[in-house]
Amino acid sequence: MIETLLPQRSLLDRAAETLRRGRMPEPRREALRIWRELGGHAASCFLAAVERRAGGEPLAYVTGRVGFRYLTLRVDRRALIPRPETEQLVELALAVAPVGRAADVGTGTGCLALSLATEGAYSDVIALDRSRDALALAGINRKAVGAFPVQLVLGELVAPLAESSLDLLVSNPPYLTDAEWQRLDRSVSAWEPREALAAGPDGMRETAALLADGLRVLRPGGWLLMELDCRRAGAVASHADGLGWQGVRIVNDLFGRERFLLARRSEP
Repeated sequence: MIETLLPQRSLLDRAAETLRRGRMPEPRREALRIWRELGGHAASCFLAAVERRAGGEPLAYVTGRVGFRYLTLRVDRRALIPRPETEQLVELALAVAPVGRAADVGTGTGCLALSLATEGAYSDVIALDRSRDALALAGINRKAVGAFPVQLVLGELVAPLAESSLDLLVSNPPYLTDAEWQRLDRSVSAWEPREALAAGPDGMRETAALLADGLRVLRPGGWLLMELDCRRAGAVASHADGLGWQGVRIVNDLFGRERFLLARRSEP
């Protein structure tokens, strides 16, 4: 058995060489990271994971897990890999609307919905996605986290939701133009689902739809929070103002980029 023939040092040497041939920067550090993430797995599984990483597959997909705030989530090619900056969206949501009924549109792994359910005091959290595969992945994470109040709903954006039924609506929608998606590094475009990234010729398709229909599903005084492409933050804010959203503001991410929209449905 390979597990008994190859001690740890030999395994790591072999893995580092494989990653070096795959032109991976800092191959030994990367090998150690995969080893730690797959702790307890057989040597054959470790070496297979290293081969996948050397072929350019994102580390999160290779290991099948990703950290998001206080959660460790299952992740695979059914959904976008959650990014660290998206964690700030949870923080902002908890600051403005920590209770009531919340929904996460385009839930993917379920990272936003599950974080809200475990950190907030919501009576109900709804996780929506138009991808049946992504919703199945979110279901695996819901079971692992134990956030059973989270409802999983299949549908296009907020279409399945009733009028004036929410106090909080959050989303990290697709926001790249089709041309921008074409120019993405292959480490993203070759692996992560296009439908979670590209949003038409102007990158505004889902964002504009959420701004329009969000007014229908939020109660008076309810909050909409969205992640944005920093290149279009000003245009999104202007569009929100034109639709009648109140208190529209853009919040920078931790890197100083205009990243998040906060807006409120007007009171009666």
